[in-house]
Order: sequence, then C-alpha cells, then structure tokens
Amino acid sequence: MIPQCTALLTIDLQNDFLHPEGAYGRAGQTAESIAALPARIAPVRDALRAKGGVYLSAQFTLVPRPNGEPLISPHLKSLRPFLTKRDFAPNSFGHDLIDALAPADYTVEKVAYSAFFQTRLDYILRALNIDTLIIGGIVTNGGVASTVRDAHLRDVHTIMLSDGCAAFNEDVHDATLVSLGSVSDVVTCAAAIAMIEGAS
Repeated sequence: MIPQCTALLTIDLQNDFLHPEGAYGRAGQTAESIAALPARIAPVRDALRAKGGVYLSAQFTLVPRPNGEPLISPHLKSLRPFLTKRDFAPNSFGHDLIDALAPADYTVEKVAYSAFFQTRLDYILRALNIDTLIIGGIVTNGGVASTVRDAHLRDVHTIMLSDGCAAFNEDVHDATLVSLGSVSDVVTCAAAIAMIEGAS
C-alpha cells in the first residue's frame, strides 16, 4: 500500500440510514452494529489523511420527481415501503454524510448498490492515481459487496474493513466477509491503521 495512492471509501453512512431522525431511524430500522461504524472508521480516515491519502464518501440517492416523490425501484419500494418525499434526496439532511465522518474529501452520489454504477467514482480514482481502496460502510452484503466486486473487475486493490462494515443480520455479514475474501483483503480497522502507519 502507498498511502498517497490509497483512498478510504465509505458506503451509505448517511443521516437517513444512521441518524435517529433519518428515514430508517424514524421507521425503527436500526442496528447497534451499524450505529457503531462511524466511530470505528474515523481513526482509519485520520490515519490515512495524515499519510497523504483521501477520504471518499459514496451516498445513496433517491432522485426526486418534480412533485418531490422519489424515483424508487419496485424492489426497494417493496423492501422499504416507509421511504417517502425528501428521503435520500440530494442536498437534504438525510442525504448528508453522518457528522462523525464529515466532511469527506470527495462525495459520490449513487443510485444503486455499487458505488461505481453510473457514478463519477472511477473518474475520481483515475484523476487522483488511486489504485487501492479501503472500504467500509453498509450494508456488508449490499452496497459494500457490490462495490468491492466492481473494484475487483477494474483491477483496483481493495482492503475491506471487517469491523468497519455491518449488516442488519450478523450471520449475513459474516458470510459476506468469507465470500469476499477471494477478491479482497479483509482486515480490522485497527489492522488497517497499522498498515497505513507502517507504509512509506
């Protein structure tokens, strides 16, 4: 790892997912493992920035119609029927990165699981000569897994934070870590910090 060619990328660590007043909090869709992520990831961000790396935040986005209703896939609507006007809308409180991690150096709006799908992420990585991504966020089996696999397809080296990502089901989280071990390094946040601080 060369820190100056490395970025921390978090997936979906936004108020609408994590804050009590966000869309998921209002609907009672919370998990302690998810709430704990910002405090675990912040030291990784700080260590990487101190060595010349950058922090990227990929944030789930529901594009609003002119009447404010979100463009939302039938699949997501069936899973999360509570989503409504202004949820995950650009420039809204809910869409914003959680305070414990804000601000990111670069922000990517994403409309699907992968942070690469129809976003400017690939352009940013190329412009900054980033060849390694340290990845955390939510959910392990959704946005995180999709992004890790897409990075692998692009020959971007990934380091997945085993305790820096989470799912609503711990068994699903654990199984996803095992399955992604074939395409990504999987380490704890503490181990990632040690790698960063030990790199030249």
